[in-house]
Amino acid sequence: MANKIDSNITGLAFAEETTLKTLPGTPVWYGLEPNSYSDFGGELSTVARAPIDPSRQNKKGTITDLDASGGFNIDFTKSNLTRLLQGFFFADARELPNTKALNAAAVALTGVTAASKTYAAASGLGAFTALQLIYASGFSNATNNGLKTVASSTAGTVVVNETLINEAAPPAAAKLQTVGFQFASGDISMAVTSGIPSLVATAADFTTLPGLIPGLWVFIGGDAAGTRFANNVGYARIKSIAAKAIVFDDTTFTPATEAGTGKTIRLFVGTVVKNEKTPSLIKRRSYNIERQLGSGPTSTQAEYLEGAVANEFTLNIPQADKLNADLTFIACDNTHKSGEAGDEIKSGTRVSAAGEDAFNTSSDIYRIKMAVIDPTASNPAALFGYVSEANVSINNNVSPNKAVGILGAFDTTAGNFEVGGSITAYFTTVSAVRAVRQNADVGLSVIGASKNAGFVFDIPLLGLGGGRLAVEKDAPITVPLEPAGAENPNGYTMLYEAFSYLPNVAMPA
Repeated sequence: MANKIDSNITGLAFAEETTLKTLPGTPVWYGLEPNSYSDFGGELSTVARAPIDPSRQNKKGTITDLDASGGFNIDFTKSNLTRLLQGFFFADARELPNTKALNAAAVALTGVTAASKTYAAASGLGAFTALQLIYASGFSNATNNGLKTVASSTAGTVVVNETLINEAAPPAAAKLQTVGFQFASGDISMAVTSGIPSLVATAADFTTLPGLIPGLWVFIGGDAAGTRFANNVGYARIKSIAAKAIVFDDTTFTPATEAGTGKTIRLFVGTVVKNEKTPSLIKRRSYNIERQLGSGPTSTQAEYLEGAVANEFTLNIPQADKLNADLTFIACDNTHKSGEAGDEIKSGTRVSAAGEDAFNTSSDIYRIKMAVIDPTASNPAALFGYVSEANVSINNNVSPNKAVGILGAFDTTAGNFEVGGSITAYFTTVSAVRAVRQNADVGLSVIGASKNAGFVFDIPLLGLGGGRLAVEKDAPITVPLEPAGAENPNGYTMLYEAFSYLPNVAMPA
């Protein structure tokens, strides 16, 4: 038997439950790469007998309760938390056509044919249609990977406009994912009316494009000059969608009326997770969370949080560092596996962590902006120029439900979905302080991008607290602000969007 077990050989993974505390027949365990843990496991409560007795001694206590919970800190990468964030938002992700969607059966790609420029599968490819931009990845031949434009499709084929190489048996990891749209030459223009920009189409029908919803962020423009406007290039948030017009209410650029003559304008979009207003779209997820603890007598030891419900999420944005996140869960039970014969770790398919690079806060942040909402402008002046440090947070206010005859919890109850955080900004004008005093309607967005992928955390409506200036000798004046999110007219408080592909022009300068 080992004299000790080091922390470096532990491992963390999670599997989604079918019902609270119940795993599917063959669960899928998704690996994670934690930096540290916080109060992971179960804490037992005991009550000792203390009878009136001349000896004045307590009797041995008995176990009366179990509080199971766990948390960890993890670096934030382009895709490592998208699946888990569904649990914190109590909602399914809204995805565009994808052969490996988060919440649907995977579509196995069976071949690539160069002569017809075709990707093939037994079925499941009919959702890919003309106008869509797809990102192909995981193929053995590099030519078959990358950004492609869809020409046509059937249930079993996707035909693209780009050159492909024959590949008879693509790896299991090969996938096709819609990442945007490319419109016909000259079909799209930008119109600005009373300070508010709109994409206007002549032939295309925006309402037929999958995934476009109010609140979604898009990146307008591709890398080639012929796929972007001369002036209107950047991120924009959709306010409303009609057949021939998409109206934006927040942009990273100053919009200007512009024709798209001779241009095949590209629009890039991502996977969205937001708290939903419609009851049928609100979904509580629960998880088994496994922490492996090194070798036991014959196999690996482990401990589990069972019936774990996502409670608090905090995205930390320190200066000159990596983006990282703190996640906590409230669980119903905590169990252990000894690694002895008959007491092995739980079975299932195990998917290793992707090992992606973390976003950094020096060169991967495209924008952190807080501004007073102006219905006549999509790019109002920011309340501050630079940020010293910041975080945005979600709190589901989950509490365990206890009952007689149950050790631990038989269920959990979620409270209000609260969105908050803190920002320490460098002071330039009194605008931020006045916004606090006036209880102004303010919006906050954090946009990051690196290596042709990116993300957005967006709180469209919030109130501000704090605002007391910090003035110290030989130091810049700072202003601490405490945002508190509220439901916006589109029915949500926070939206997260993960861009699986973005052009080079979408990267921070």
